[in-house]
This record gives sequence, structure tokens and C-alpha cells, in this order.
Amino acid sequence: MKILGIDPGIGICGFGLIEISKQAGTKALDYGVVTTKIRAPLPSRLVELFDSLTELFAETKPDVVSVEKLFFTKNITTGIAVAEARGIVLLVAEQNHLPIYEYTPNEIKKVLTGYGSAGKPQMEEMVRVHLGLTEKPKPDDAADALAAAITHALMKKH
Repeated sequence: MKILGIDPGIGICGFGLIEISKQAGTKALDYGVVTTKIRAPLPSRLVELFDSLTELFAETKPDVVSVEKLFFTKNITTGIAVAEARGIVLLVAEQNHLPIYEYTPNEIKKVLTGYGSAGKPQMEEMVRVHLGLTEKPKPDDAADALAAAITHALMKKH
């Protein structure tokens, strides 16, 4: 089973594709980020994100999508743009008829580290360990997306 984890963002949207099999366990197939032009108007950035994610889904052919739920910080303007980007992620997943699972940042941290307030370095290390990688995945957005995918794998026990 292939799980595509997504860390939604309007400027940088992280993705991480993992595969679970009885023979090989859990392994990373691909990870990285999708970016949009910083100075472009928001509607143009949303179209750019939609097109990039549509292509990503077609190339990776996931069976399931695991999306990080929104966590609002003090900057509501940024939060709204991220929410709109998250809507694009959900739209593309739905258009591909894929099951969508959502996890809060605290759920992801707790599943991976046993502690809901774990920091970035701890999370990145646990992603590295779970996937048997030689180095922590970079950038952070890709590591967060892989963490969302691993969380689904561990929560659902496929």
C-alpha cells in the first residue's frame, strides 16, 4: 500500500510517499516539496498548487492520502492561505477518488515520538528511524509530510 503524506502550505507544500508491505516493511519511495511563486497573486498560486499536485498524484499513484490538519498560530492571514492550500490538497485527493485521513500536528507527534509536544529535531529523527534512512529528510516540510504518512501507517495497521 502506498500512502502519500501531505503537509499543506501555499508557498511550500510538503509531500512524502511511503510504501507498506509485509515483506519490506515501511519504506520511503519519494519526498520533497511543491512550491508556488511567492509574489504571484493568491488565485494564481492556488492554480499552480492544483496543477503541481494533480501531476504529483498522477505520477505517484497513492492508495491513500494522509493530510496534516491545520494548526493556527498567531498569524491568521497565513493560516487562511494555508487553509485555502489545504482545500486544494483535499480537492485533488477527492478528484482521484482516494481515501483521505487527517491528523493534527499533536497526533502525529504523539504517534511518532510518544510525546505530543515533540520538537522538529525529534520528529525528523523518528521519521529517519521509521523509514531506515541514513539522514534526516529535508526540507522540514517533506519530513512533516512523511511523518503524516507514517502516522497513518501506524494508526491504521494495514
